[in-house]
Amino acid sequence: MQQGYRYALVAPIRRDFHPDFRPDLTPAEMLALGVFGGKYMTDCRDEFPNSWFVGAQLSSLRKDPSINCFGVDASQPLSVWRAKRWIHPEDPRGWFQ
Repeated sequence: MQQGYRYALVAPIRRDFHPDFRPDLTPAEMLALGVFGGKYMTDCRDEFPNSWFVGAQLSSLRKDPSINCFGVDASQPLSVWRAKRWIHPEDPRGWFQ
């Protein structure tokens, strides 16, 4: 999705987040619960730690609501995210990434 970029570590790992940033789940826990019907992150696994994908519920072709821990379609299409301006060029996968 993105090419020719680099990440810069500007703070210690797992430290110095904004005070309001207090997630209930880690990325690995979210993927194991089938977030986004298992389709999100299937085309960019090499960008992220392998540990995130151990036990992940993924769907290679399209989102699958049965993968979601509640068994429902709990995500909106990317077009909706773009229309609401939740997606920015420097962060094309939104908040999860």
